[in-house]
Amino acid sequence: SASHFATCLHHNPSFMLSLGWEGASSAALPALAFPCMHMEVERGRSIPLCLSHSFSFFILLSSSSFSRLVHGGVYIKCPPLGLESLRVKDAQLQASSYKRRGLGPHRGRLNIQSGIEDGDIYDGGWCARYEDKDQWLQVDALMATRFTGVITQGRNSIWSWNLVETFKVQFSNDSISWKPCMNGTQEAVFEGNQDTETPVLAVFPESTVARYIRINPQTWFKNGTICLRAEVLGCALPDPNNIYQWQAQQEGYQDKLDFRHHNYKEMRKLMKSVQEACPDIMRIYSIGKSYLGLKLYVMEISDNPGKHELGEPEFRYVAGIHGNEVLGRELLLNLMQYICQEYKRGNPRIIHLVKETRIHLLPSMNPDGYEAAYKKGSELSGWALGRFSYEGIDMNHNFADLNTVMWTAIELETDESKLINHYFPIPEQYTSEEAFVAPETRAVISWMQTIPFVLSANFHGGELVVTYPFDMTRDWAPREHTPTADDSFFRWLATVYASTNHVMSNPDRRPCHYEDFVRHNNIINGANWHTVPGSMNDFSYLHTNCFEVTVELSCDKFPHASELPIEWENNKESLLIYMEQVHRGIKGVIRDKDTEAGIADAIIKVDDIDHHIRSAFDGDYWRLLNPGDYQVTVMAEGYFPATRSCRVEYEQYPTICDFHLTKTPKQRLRDILAKGGKIPKDLQLRLRQLRMRKLRTTTKTLNQRRIAQQQRARKARR
Repeated sequence: SASHFATCLHHNPSFMLSLGWEGASSAALPALAFPCMHMEVERGRSIPLCLSHSFSFFILLSSSSFSRLVHGGVYIKCPPLGLESLRVKDAQLQASSYKRRGLGPHRGRLNIQSGIEDGDIYDGGWCARYEDKDQWLQVDALMATRFTGVITQGRNSIWSWNLVETFKVQFSNDSISWKPCMNGTQEAVFEGNQDTETPVLAVFPESTVARYIRINPQTWFKNGTICLRAEVLGCALPDPNNIYQWQAQQEGYQDKLDFRHHNYKEMRKLMKSVQEACPDIMRIYSIGKSYLGLKLYVMEISDNPGKHELGEPEFRYVAGIHGNEVLGRELLLNLMQYICQEYKRGNPRIIHLVKETRIHLLPSMNPDGYEAAYKKGSELSGWALGRFSYEGIDMNHNFADLNTVMWTAIELETDESKLINHYFPIPEQYTSEEAFVAPETRAVISWMQTIPFVLSANFHGGELVVTYPFDMTRDWAPREHTPTADDSFFRWLATVYASTNHVMSNPDRRPCHYEDFVRHNNIINGANWHTVPGSMNDFSYLHTNCFEVTVELSCDKFPHASELPIEWENNKESLLIYMEQVHRGIKGVIRDKDTEAGIADAIIKVDDIDHHIRSAFDGDYWRLLNPGDYQVTVMAEGYFPATRSCRVEYEQYPTICDFHLTKTPKQRLRDILAKGGKIPKDLQLRLRQLRMRKLRTTTKTLNQRRIAQQQRARKARR
């Protein structure tokens, strides 16, 4: 008992605590020949541990460690083994039986999602073939592991309702001899699920060291069958002799970053500390507030923070649109730390990126949703808690649907010359105060309209794929390939990220849920996956100059903190190389030929690509293009159009294509009259020539009409 341990501690500052299975003998359980070793109780603190032949183990505790004793054992907060994140491979999962392949043990993973149709090979859980108490789902940890608990869910399905209400747990070191989890002198029976989606945590009365663990259902929904999804919590034992060296996973601790989950206050504190460490290149600003009043903080990274520099492209990353998809948030916090550290170290790649690009990182677009998920924790927040804004809005569907505006105009307009293909205005009903638009969405739209972004990506979780516009199908079909005019470049952007991501680029990886994106090279047209009206990607493309893709970062929406270092390593190169794509294509400044002043809102047209862009307020522009030769035409109100050839090379830098436009005589006259100036002789002559040309054209038209009327009159008399 705890009082007995306290007495021991009073007389002995350190003592031996024996933890084992009552009545366990070396005959009942095969012995483990482990030497004495150290087990980490908390970060930076370890305790000696030995395993005896009776599979009891002894822990040497000091009085400072006593506060971590729970239920006669040592409380060690163990991470998930990785059923949800796929660190646990399919071969490590076995079951007593299963109904069919699509309901096999490999589907018994926490939060796994089923396809639309039941009966395929991608169903939503493990389901036993028989309905009796002899059924089990087994996990092989591959090495001696200290098991502390399990988390269960029911089956994910829109057609069925199947869940386990109570269950037992057994352990083994050889998968032959099994010992039950005990609660005192009786087998422990754990409460399972009351619905199919809410994760339920079961903490063992005593943590137990073994290699294998089984979940053994005892009761289940009376009108259903035995089905569950699960995660197992456990700490791998130290391996001083490198017995399991082949099993060791490479950790991403090469970079000294703050690898943990940050709530709102911690995120703000971290961003401030990074800004203070690199004040010459970092600036924090807010673009607005959430429904609950949390600020939407952005970290700007530039060699001249707070200012748009002529010719320097603007780039943004956005994370946390869905509050429970948290990996993007932590990756952006890691990224700002990494850039600060490497810039100070003199990393030439980072220095060049900072000096040539103005970068904006928004780590949390939906802070209200994140806080709700964060309070539950990485394994207990489920699939949907925190996804929506506080008002219940899915912000990934909350931007103005400009696709419908565009396609309706195409269907109704007979004169194609009158059609626009960019900078579509936002419908008036969307901008009204009564419109069901989240304040977070309004803030991001205002941000997009203020800064001339060129390239962006937004981060999600729950899958491993990069999607590109359009996200919405034209005829409202559930899924259909719906490309933009810049489809080839969007495919390039998506491929750049996917091919450099360590997990996505692994050809042997298994699907997260029910879509095998490896066969698509881990990229897909968004509408060809599932139609999404009002997406950020489509809005960016149709309302601004910005090209944007969506990156689904991980099968696990809310990975455990222990997964964050390796996830950083998986994504670090992808994050950097994607930012560098903002320098691909052509760029330049559009100026007035006479005054050299920049011309804002000039239209840049590339032949054979039916999507134009516009120059920024000081006349600079950036047009993302794949390598090739292009005819580029620039048009601006009050100026004659100008056309030139521009070649995009394969090197990672843009081609400079500047334009000088000449004002039309009418525009020159307006400018002079507005200033009260005197009309120069060359302009007077030019205006006289234009009037004479117009007079000749008008006279010719009138004569043609007169002749046509006379001919019709002669025919009528005949």
